[in-house]
Amino acid sequence: MASEEGEWLELSTPTGGTIRVLKSAHPRARRLRLTVTPKGARLTYPNGTHTAQMAAFLRHHADWLEQKLGEFHLDATPLPGLKVGVPATFPFRGEEVALDWAEGAYPRVDQHAGGLTLVIPKPHTRALLVARGLLATYFEAQIRRDVSRWLPAYIPLINAAPTALKVRPLKSLWGSLDTRDRINLDLALALAPPAALRYVLVHELCHLKVRNHSPRFWHWVETVFPDYKEQRAWLRTHGSGLKMQLDRLIADVAD
Repeated sequence: MASEEGEWLELSTPTGGTIRVLKSAHPRARRLRLTVTPKGARLTYPNGTHTAQMAAFLRHHADWLEQKLGEFHLDATPLPGLKVGVPATFPFRGEEVALDWAEGAYPRVDQHAGGLTLVIPKPHTRALLVARGLLATYFEAQIRRDVSRWLPAYIPLINAAPTALKVRPLKSLWGSLDTRDRINLDLALALAPPAALRYVLVHELCHLKVRNHSPRFWHWVETVFPDYKEQRAWLRTHGSGLKMQLDRLIADVAD
């Protein structure tokens, strides 16, 4: 049963719990859309949608919603924010790395055996914003380097190619393929093991052949990337942590 409370809908789950879902009308929305992020669940709907229709939509997706919220571990302790000059650690390409700071003539990221160094000129009144921008750019460049190495092998297998690649923070997805055959990849994949990034890339490439998640689609994925189930399971287990890490590192840039 779903009930309304202000700007929220409350949904009773099959396991006896209650989920609060934020309602959000959007003037360009054409359908109901349910998203789950580390901050909670949101239902986006077209103006004029009746509450009963929203409640029925939530009940239909109750199992999925409860599962996704569980994956995000919403009761987890918030991660400490990035602070200028304060060393930190975070996952990068599947390994825990150290982040330290240095002063230099121009902003840059230096990679070394122990991790990454953020080089920031001083004095700099917007050092934190510059640091976040440097990390976002560095993560995107790493993903693009990996993808550029893998695509020449995958395109002949699929006999199709994307028209463009966009890398950006995604709220709940790891990747998507739009109607113009452009692939979107989540920036948080730079923090994951390369094999997980490779799986997401193959997943979206296979949507060039099959636009849904039918058995035929998964047959394509398994043919191109036989170990996909292992990487899909890894993302389901660790993915929410990666998105939280990315948020603490580049939150101002992402917003």
